[in-house]
Amino acid sequence: MKKHLLLFALLCGSLASYAQGSVDEMIADWERAKTYTLEYLEAMPESGYALQPTPEIRSFAQQMLHLTDANYGLMAAASGMESPVGFGDVEKTEDQSKENVIKLVMAGYDYAIETLKKMDPDNLGEKIMLFGKFEVTRGQALAKCFEHQTHHRGQCTIYLRLAGVTPPQEKLF
Repeated sequence: MKKHLLLFALLCGSLASYAQGSVDEMIADWERAKTYTLEYLEAMPESGYALQPTPEIRSFAQQMLHLTDANYGLMAAASGMESPVGFGDVEKTEDQSKENVIKLVMAGYDYAIETLKKMDPDNLGEKIMLFGKFEVTRGQALAKCFEHQTHHRGQCTIYLRLAGVTPPQEKLF
C-alpha cells in the first residue's frame, strides 16, 4: 500500500511539474512517447488492429486513432494554433489497416512535437478555456494532452495481451 501511495505521489508531482517545466523537457517527453507508441503499433499484428475486447469499446485501431484525435485537438487548444484536422476526424477514418493507422498516429505525434517547438515558454501560465468549460493554463492543457495519450496507450496493453503479444518495455526515461 505504501508503495502505491508513493508512486501516486510521484506521478501527481511529475504532472504538476510538467505543467511548469520547460518546453524542451516536454518535447523530449513527447518524442519518447512517440517512440513508445510506435513500439505498441508495430507489436500488434495486422489482425489485432480490429480486435475489440467487448462490443462496447473501441478496437485497437480506434483507440490509437482516438489518442491521435486528442493529440491534435488538445495541442491546438493549448497552443492557440489551428489543428490541421477536424476534431474527431482521425478516428472516423475508414482505412484502419496497420499501415495507415501507424502513418496517422505518427503524424499526430509529429504535429504535437512541432506545435510544442513553436510555443513560447513564457505563455505556459496563460489561462485558456478548454472545451469551452474548463479554465486552465496552457501548461495544464499540455499536461492533460500528455496524460490522455498515456492513458489510451496504457489501455492498449490489454489489447496486445489479448492478441498474444508481450507489450513493449516501459519507457519512463
